[in-house]
Amino acid sequence: MTSTPSTDEWGIDATWLDALDEEHRVEQATIDRLREVIGTPPADLEDRAPIVARPGDALEVDEAEVTCEDGSSRHVDGELPDDFPLGYHWLQAPGGPRRRLIVSPGRCWLPAERAWGWAVQLYAARSRGSWGVGDLADLRAVREMAAGQGAGFVLINPLHAVAPTPQQEASPYLPATRRFRNPVYLRVEEVPGAGAVDLGSDAGRSLSEGGLVDRDAIWARKREVLRRVFDATGDHDPAFPDWWWHQGQPLQDWATWCALADVHGPDWHTWPAELRDPQGDAVAAFAAEHERDVAFHAWLQWCLSRQLERATEGMTVIQDLPIGVAGGGADAWTWQDVLAQGATVGAPPDAFNSQGQDWGSPPLVPWQLRAADYAPFVESIRATMAGAGGLRIDHVMGLFRLWWVPAGESPADGAYVRYPAEDLLDIVALESARAQAVVVGEDLGTVEDGVREAMAEHGILSYRLLWFEDDDPAAWPETAMAAITTHDLPTVAGLWTGADLEEQREHGTGTDEELERGRGQLLEKVPGLPADAEPEAAVRHAHELLARAPSLLLSATLEDAVGERRRPNMPGTTDRPNWSLPLPVPVEDLAGHPLVQQVARTLADGVRGG
Repeated sequence: MTSTPSTDEWGIDATWLDALDEEHRVEQATIDRLREVIGTPPADLEDRAPIVARPGDALEVDEAEVTCEDGSSRHVDGELPDDFPLGYHWLQAPGGPRRRLIVSPGRCWLPAERAWGWAVQLYAARSRGSWGVGDLADLRAVREMAAGQGAGFVLINPLHAVAPTPQQEASPYLPATRRFRNPVYLRVEEVPGAGAVDLGSDAGRSLSEGGLVDRDAIWARKREVLRRVFDATGDHDPAFPDWWWHQGQPLQDWATWCALADVHGPDWHTWPAELRDPQGDAVAAFAAEHERDVAFHAWLQWCLSRQLERATEGMTVIQDLPIGVAGGGADAWTWQDVLAQGATVGAPPDAFNSQGQDWGSPPLVPWQLRAADYAPFVESIRATMAGAGGLRIDHVMGLFRLWWVPAGESPADGAYVRYPAEDLLDIVALESARAQAVVVGEDLGTVEDGVREAMAEHGILSYRLLWFEDDDPAAWPETAMAAITTHDLPTVAGLWTGADLEEQREHGTGTDEELERGRGQLLEKVPGLPADAEPEAAVRHAHELLARAPSLLLSATLEDAVGERRRPNMPGTTDRPNWSLPLPVPVEDLAGHPLVQQVARTLADGVRGG
């Protein structure tokens, strides 16, 4: 576990530095609360926790027998040979417990050539064939467009599943699981067996007529039709049960949780006591009694796997990994002993939010994560990388430390808790090497010393934004993904026209003075334009600046490329339709949009000229 002089044996930092390098001391009452939540690890944890090492490393044991992933056995004597196979093995030292040995290359896979690509909020990228929400067929169309323009990747919002219940969670960053996908993204007409029933596609497509993405109405419609398709044909394709069997217990747990949520609601804490234990007899009995319902939710994941494979074929698609999951969701139910009960993840007070932030996700308990052989982390990383070739880790600083907020307290009354960063980074590198997936770490905001150095050592790309950087883009690092903005920040047109400031004013996200100052600071990032320039000119100019960056990956948002003035999400607002704003241009029309074409040419020229 990474430690500092102020870190105690629970991993809690007694002090923290803000963005101005001012030191703050954590209240003893907060430390006491968090120690109680974290608990005391067993005395023998260090003897049975996994060993994470690289070929050639000295080990913590003098000699041992290793059972490798492929079933072969190897004897090790004090250190790993340089040719030791990478992977997840079992180590047995004389007289000691059997323990995990995770052997990592230490560095993530990186592409050989620079590339540019589109950042896409998939739910917003609707086509004329969509049922109210951008889906995996729309992703396929965007990927085909991008390939035709010479792009090398597409970056998408998290596709992770939420509870299958009528009230759908809008935020992609608060999923029920980080291992399975959201069936709202299915193109209904393309699921196996769709031709066997009347889909009512006209009614489905009419859901796109509204000005917002209405997930509740969309899911209600899609679920009803998908269930009819499953009931008519779900058992007819032998590929489905074979695929399901190969997914093992994780998919069984997910599908069972979904069936339980259909009956008892989306928060497992409110279920009958006997159903809160995933391994309990009552859960097994429920799954047997509701076998068809469990199979339906597993079938949805099979359909998603097939459609995602088609959508990403031939191009790197970088998927986003949220920092956590919903406390009442499936992953929290499955791993309730590893996730903290009585605390949530957030951020301390800063210049943008004087009260701090509470993101609502329960954090993983560091020692419990080690005791679980890092399985929750490994499965989440692997599943998010699967079949796409890229991963963006939201708030990558969370691999080093997370701000824990005790239940019922203000986010300002929290503290940082340390994580075994070196182990976690090596696991990311192992999964990246196996999947040949590029990894980007979202390292925006206050980044403590050593984080970016550790990322670079492990081959994890930094994330650099025009809105945040003071240096000319030409001076940005090569080992980075470079962009102008993110889903949480103003679009170029929104900033330039003042529309974003007016919306912030409307929703009370700051005083007039604060908002005007913030806008002025961002406008300084696009110098050289007359004040009366059209917003399209500002978009072009911003991307010309971005194209100067020597970074490995250059990314542009579709919102900027169509001149959208509203950002996808405005943090700190509850009365705004965050994560529900569709693009104003249908997917079919994107390739012919003049500004989209200009942005694509600008970034393509930047990559070629670099």
